[in-house]
Amino acid sequence: MKEGIIKLNTVDDYNRLFGLETLHPLVNVIDLSQATSFPTHFTVNYGVYALFLKETKCGDIRYGRQPYDYQEGTITSFAPGQVTETDMPEGVKPKAKGIVFHPDLIKGTSLGQEIRSYSFFSYDSREALHLSDDEKTIILDCLSKIRMELTHPIDKLSRRLISRNIQLLLDYCMRFYNRQFVTRTEANKDVLTRFEHLLDDYFQSGKTQTAGIPTVRYFAEAVFLSPNYFGDLVKKETGKSPQEYIQAKIMDLAKDMLLGSEKSVSQIAYDLGFQYSQHFNRVFKRNTGLSPNEYRKSATL
Repeated sequence: MKEGIIKLNTVDDYNRLFGLETLHPLVNVIDLSQATSFPTHFTVNYGVYALFLKETKCGDIRYGRQPYDYQEGTITSFAPGQVTETDMPEGVKPKAKGIVFHPDLIKGTSLGQEIRSYSFFSYDSREALHLSDDEKTIILDCLSKIRMELTHPIDKLSRRLISRNIQLLLDYCMRFYNRQFVTRTEANKDVLTRFEHLLDDYFQSGKTQTAGIPTVRYFAEAVFLSPNYFGDLVKKETGKSPQEYIQAKIMDLAKDMLLGSEKSVSQIAYDLGFQYSQHFNRVFKRNTGLSPNEYRKSATL
């Protein structure tokens, strides 16, 4: 059965879609093996945060350009505003556990202040987190503690304890993603090599004059990664963000052009992809301490 786009703006919307009980209006710990309804093909527009540990293969989920075939022991997560498409084989009942929570739950909490730091919420589906058995045990234990709090009578500490336990869960996911970056060093180095080649090609081909300064998204898409995952990978491997990499390349080229040609500063700015020479001047001075003209003159002294 094919559904239209389903808007999951509340936790209750999610519970009703899968026939689950609502214990709290802003959060629920999910066990999809207990679902009483499950469409075979559906597209979801999330208005809530969601994170799931897939305990068996449970269909293909598409977020972005490519599907990811979820195998046992992977975690995937979604944030408000994301749209996913799911295909479930006929007769397959998913076995997955996770959590769904509304942004209102964490407003005014430490998690609310730090939620943007959990960049894995914006990773593409094929960049899922793969867990060891010990890591799965930790994740399930975190979910169990949150579930226990949901069944406890609500008191003044309920919201704080729930949000703190969710934050603990997300911190563990961040730790495990960091481990995954380390264990995939060879694949990461290949991405870095391709990034460096693409960066060189972008400037050598003259794309700057038609497309402007390259963006992180441009290179992420060229190596088939989401911008957040690509950015985290580059940062973990080099200590520099992709933006810093791109800016360093621009500065190296700018210095070569200032000292190795008679082009005006405005022409150099244009060749490097700057729409306005004033912007180029500010960026150059912020990085070198000198204006382009001052840098050019200093080399002749």
